[in-house]
Amino acid sequence: MMDFATRVHNHNYRLDPIIRSLLDTDFYKFLMHQFVWMLYPKVPVTFSLINRTKTVRLAEIIPEAVLRAQLDHARTLTFRENELIWLAGNRFYGRRDIFRPEYIEYLRSFRLPDYHLEVVDGQYVLTFEGDWAAVTMWEIYALAIVSELRSRMAMASLDKFELDILYAHAKTKIWSKITKLKAYPDLKLAEFGTRRRHGFLWQEWVTDAMANELGRSFVGTSNALLAFKHSFEAIGTNSHELPMVFGCLADSDEALKTAQYDVLAKWQEVYDGELLIILPDTFGMTQFLRDAPAWASKWTGMRMDSKEPVAAGEEVIAWYAMRGEDPRKKRAMFSDGLEVDLMIDLHQRFRGRIRESFGWGTMATNDFRGAHPRGLDTLDPISLVCKITAANGRPAVKLSDNPAKTTGGSQEEIDRYLRIFGREGVAEQKVIV
Repeated sequence: MMDFATRVHNHNYRLDPIIRSLLDTDFYKFLMHQFVWMLYPKVPVTFSLINRTKTVRLAEIIPEAVLRAQLDHARTLTFRENELIWLAGNRFYGRRDIFRPEYIEYLRSFRLPDYHLEVVDGQYVLTFEGDWAAVTMWEIYALAIVSELRSRMAMASLDKFELDILYAHAKTKIWSKITKLKAYPDLKLAEFGTRRRHGFLWQEWVTDAMANELGRSFVGTSNALLAFKHSFEAIGTNSHELPMVFGCLADSDEALKTAQYDVLAKWQEVYDGELLIILPDTFGMTQFLRDAPAWASKWTGMRMDSKEPVAAGEEVIAWYAMRGEDPRKKRAMFSDGLEVDLMIDLHQRFRGRIRESFGWGTMATNDFRGAHPRGLDTLDPISLVCKITAANGRPAVKLSDNPAKTTGGSQEEIDRYLRIFGREGVAEQKVIV
């Protein structure tokens, strides 16, 4: 078992890498990366780090030299041979041929491109610009680096005994959550906490505890490195990134409206089966479902993200029924700001009505609220994202079902998207993480 207090306290090395392997990312990044590499590798894009918790001034917490050292280290990494063998030969979603040999060869020489870093009003402006296939992989690495560095800075002044207390409190919290979940053996969940984790070693400990204690309720992890190391199922399909870029490729308002479906049509040319999971809320879930082509209802299921989850689940069930599909045969993955009581409530509400499951993220891998031995909140999780902010020379927009999560390069472009997609079914909620 990991002695976290000793591990954190004894920094007798020049650099303690946060990203130890290029597999240390969400599995869906590889699925999307292959898709992009095959079809749209040269589209120019910009990713930007966005701290939605403005009260936490990251540039005043994390020294710039420390951040640069971790980013620079990540740029030195390449995929190891055994990692490529795992990607090429392992069975994912019941198949061994998801990743094409040509893509695996491309990964063999892959390195992360350069980044741009500056400080504006106490926040880091961290951007990644270049060809889509080169830049997209930065997303999760950048988030994990910044999130873990904030944790390290918050713990830097704690002595070994305080660190012992800190991790004892955190272990007690996660153990209490796991114990509560064990009472619901039919509830299926995966670990989704890479991007805003406390640290890799803590994420590994939590995921291992979930796997050992929850049995068949634990269906896998989104983290490819943990799946590789521990023979867990690798879970994930796609994200908002794809329709956001497709929106920037549209050359008219009409083309922008259909871009959210065009990307799915392209996706199903590359993937099938359990990888046909729709993420419908990039520009609003209600308008997406209302105008979706008939073939969309044939897909395996949906991942619900920014809409209030009960409303989202009911809306999806009604939509499938209206389209002549049996909701009980469809997958519904809830993944936004989940905590144990909410997952249990959703499980009890939707069990038997749809194949519900859960992607448990930050509240699994970074819940140190109330655990600080001095009573501080410096280890509480924050809402940190790394989003597409431009593509094809245009500002990228994500409207979301929660206006508090709207992102866009200009208000003018956001207003244009709102005019095209509307606001039906949109309701503001507190952003937890």
